[in-house]
Amino acid sequence: MTKTIKVGDHVRSNSEAGQVSGKVIKVNLEDFHYRGYTHHASKDEPQYEIKSDKSEHIAAHKGTALHAID
Repeated sequence: MTKTIKVGDHVRSNSEAGQVSGKVIKVNLEDFHYRGYTHHASKDEPQYEIKSDKSEHIAAHKGTALHAID
């Protein structure tokens, strides 16, 4: 995704369950622990926490895995 992603944006990503859409609830600019794993993030390569529209599940993704939904 080329544009800057921010909290509140509606995005879509591919997952094991197929295409999932949701809202960005947090932008991580440094490494963080989530669900037993360390996710690597930086100011140059942030990771985004996305809350699913359907299941309310929260997943972390890199910006390259996200596509904006208008």
